[in-house]
Amino acid sequence: MNGRTDLTELGEIERIIAVALAEDLAVGDMTSRLTVPAPTRARGRIIAKQALTFCGGPVVAQTFAQIDPELDVELLRDEGSAVEAGTELVRVAGRARALLAGERTALNLLGRACAVATLTRRYVDAAGPGLRVVDTRKTMPGLRALDRYAVRMGGGHNHRNDLGAGVLIKENHIRCAGSVRAAVTAAREHASHAVRVECEVETLDELREALAAGAEVLLLDNMDDETLREAVSIAGPKGERRVLLEVSGGITHDRLPRLAGIGLDLVSVGALTHSAPSVDLSLLFDVG
Repeated sequence: MNGRTDLTELGEIERIIAVALAEDLAVGDMTSRLTVPAPTRARGRIIAKQALTFCGGPVVAQTFAQIDPELDVELLRDEGSAVEAGTELVRVAGRARALLAGERTALNLLGRACAVATLTRRYVDAAGPGLRVVDTRKTMPGLRALDRYAVRMGGGHNHRNDLGAGVLIKENHIRCAGSVRAAVTAAREHASHAVRVECEVETLDELREALAAGAEVLLLDNMDDETLREAVSIAGPKGERRVLLEVSGGITHDRLPRLAGIGLDLVSVGALTHSAPSVDLSLLFDVG
């Protein structure tokens, strides 16, 4: 691999990187300018100091490329691969000042991507193949493209990207519309034929009302396991019912195997992007 990796899969990541670099280098790198001779060249290695799911190599490459296209970036692991503590992930080489200018931004973005991918992989493994794990819009502001990409690299799937990407009727929409039936009926009358109408329900009565109104996806919010089993009984068995059943709220890693056995289709987990714990990475230079 090399630093010219295709960034198509990462959406607007080039803009994200540019904003992050501008934040860190608004008036340049004073310390490097004062202490590092301009001709100095260096080599660096990014090391995983814990077991993790690797994600964000192309982001590192693009970060350094935006600073100095002549820097050499070698990606040593595939995106989405599991690595152990001590694994060498990326090698960089070139002008020391340029490497120092991009070091923190590269590690910040790589660390964020690895954190989300690592947590997502943990949830996906616990859910098993029959229950699709999806993210939510509870992403880090400004970093949604990176967060959603990391979810995919961790084996998860993306929910709608933004408010214009789909119809998801939630509690406050229902309050404003007057009822579940009114909200679902209005959405079905005006939405494109290519768009599924999804409705959040918190009780079995709301579930029945949404079904009768023609909702195509039901978001079962904050229901306990027994209530979810009843919901599946009402909607019909998986593979035979006309709606998809998505569960959210109170989703923990330990609960996922139980949810997988209930007969649901999707589980949306905000924690994938709002609570991913930091991962431990290091970047050390050799000069010469």
